[in-house]
Amino acid sequence: MKYKKRHLYIENVSAERLARQFDTPLYVYSYNKIKDNINSFKKNFKTINPLICFSVKSNSNLKILSLINKFGLGADVVSKGELTRVLKAKIKPEKIVFSGVGKTVDELKFAISKKILLINTESENEIMEIEKIAKKIKKKINIGIRFNPDTDAKTLKKISTGRKENKFGLIKNKFLEILKKYKESKFVNIICLSVHIGSQITSHIPYKNMLNAVNKIIQQSKYKFKYIDLGGGMGIQYKNNSKKLNYLKYNKLIKSFLKKNNSKIIFEPGRSIIGNAGYLISKIIYIKKTNSKNFVILDSAMNDLIRPALYGAKHRIVPSKLNRQKVSKKHEFVGPICETTDKFLNIRNYQKINQKDIVVICDVGAYGMVLSSNYNLRPKPAEILINKNLAKIITKRQKLNNII
Repeated sequence: MKYKKRHLYIENVSAERLARQFDTPLYVYSYNKIKDNINSFKKNFKTINPLICFSVKSNSNLKILSLINKFGLGADVVSKGELTRVLKAKIKPEKIVFSGVGKTVDELKFAISKKILLINTESENEIMEIEKIAKKIKKKINIGIRFNPDTDAKTLKKISTGRKENKFGLIKNKFLEILKKYKESKFVNIICLSVHIGSQITSHIPYKNMLNAVNKIIQQSKYKFKYIDLGGGMGIQYKNNSKKLNYLKYNKLIKSFLKKNNSKIIFEPGRSIIGNAGYLISKIIYIKKTNSKNFVILDSAMNDLIRPALYGAKHRIVPSKLNRQKVSKKHEFVGPICETTDKFLNIRNYQKINQKDIVVICDVGAYGMVLSSNYNLRPKPAEILINKNLAKIITKRQKLNNII
């Protein structure tokens, strides 16, 4: 994304042209940014040669998943629906990991029938259900066990997953107890220790603490895991000049870990692959002026992008056309939904903007469209993939008649 002669372009297509051609609100993804992110991720961890399984919950668009497959990644899924879609995107079963705390028996049967790499289990009850299925079909099923390392990821409280008070994984004593109980099972083959401590992590220190905890429990268990699934959670820069995760330091920590534990590493990145490759193009419906601030009312709303309302997340909002006029009064960018939380950003000293102007909400590729809804019976936006000069619809705009 860059400005050319004061007009904003995504790859080689202007935001204003996209708004005219495809209408707004509009999700737009950059093919080459996705490609660059994947290549950069691979390069940063080249020395440990991990299996990279894209976190489908971050973005489940079929065309995006087909790209993910084209660039050689596997998939991390958390539902039967996600698994069905990644198989449709031609991602190989041996590169698919099924995670999640509440898989139903139907989902477990489906995953087993598709011969995926492994199922990451999170409770003894789940292992018992897998054993029952395995016994009936007379097969031994590959599983992982998710360990809760009680590690604070120093991220938003609502997306922290590695503390003992979180619902995810098993704390140390329970993990060791279950490992001892099922390591000689005839029906489950424990090949993986899985761990994931949260999302939008921008420091290597939480990962260091996580790896120390994982190393300790492996030494204590004296068990040889074929895979160590380190999850994902690598953060991106939502603000200019905000902190960024140092991949080199994280890679160095993992290399040190692997000297003591000879296992294959699995990663489950989502946001770091797709987050900054997505944009939400919006039109200003009205500007309502008050004594204290200007409400900039967009045609995008919390049903299109819920992260600010749900997490208090902040996304940059940039104009499609630059000018030199600044307005010192606070601008509050909001949506049209009947909720006070339907707002995106407060900012001072924004450039002068007018009704019907186009603005772009940045870094919405992850947890954007996947979390959208029809709240207030609003149709979902279209999704566009841009490759240089070519803009292609990858999801059509919902029609109101289809919802009604």
